[in-house]
Amino acid sequence: MPDAKIPDPLDRLLMDFFRPEAAPSSLTRRVVAVARKSEADFLRLERSLAIQATPRGVCLIRARRLEAPVTAAARRLADQARKEIHEYLRGERAFFGVSVDLSRVPDFQRRVLEAARQIPFGEARPYAWVAEQIGRPRAARAVGTALARNPVPLIVPCHRVWRSDGGLGGYLFGTDVKSRLLALERGTPVLEGCATTRIVCRVGCVHGRQMRAENRVIFASVEDARSVGYRPCRVCRPAA
Repeated sequence: MPDAKIPDPLDRLLMDFFRPEAAPSSLTRRVVAVARKSEADFLRLERSLAIQATPRGVCLIRARRLEAPVTAAARRLADQARKEIHEYLRGERAFFGVSVDLSRVPDFQRRVLEAARQIPFGEARPYAWVAEQIGRPRAARAVGTALARNPVPLIVPCHRVWRSDGGLGGYLFGTDVKSRLLALERGTPVLEGCATTRIVCRVGCVHGRQMRAENRVIFASVEDARSVGYRPCRVCRPAA
């Protein structure tokens, strides 16, 4: 009988192969530097934003001075948009609940923007896809122009539309910000459930914020949550 204290050669080989190694200090510094730059870029972007709203919803977001909303209802919507953008840029929100007012936007552009709003969080589609969604398959260039003039970037996610060849395409706040937004979304969970209430919410829902950390469960889809007995939240409506 072999001595139990002597490691099996195969065990030794596997242990050596899977032994964790510390990341090089240079790599760690680069990762930290990239994370800090993204955080600083988003902070500068957020501070530069001006938001206009009507009583029906947010109608304009730009990185320059704008006239303040006139009515109390419009001011509340602008404040809500600013709060949600703040949470979104910090990876604490996977959807926007504030209403949007596109009533002043030309019909073609409005259809383009509504199609862009259907692109799931963390995903991307080519301009040609948007053109097909609005029934104008040959209008990819016009789609690009309509998205470039998006009055409510971030909330209407034109950053999720790329060129058909995989290129970023243009973006109001610059292609570097566009790339970082998609990277942010890829790293932000979309759905979270509460182990005590058995309810699944979109990340950012007011109900989700009441969950205790030890009761929080991350799900890949509503179907996954339902398969283990969770039901969709009636407030943020993740199944919709």
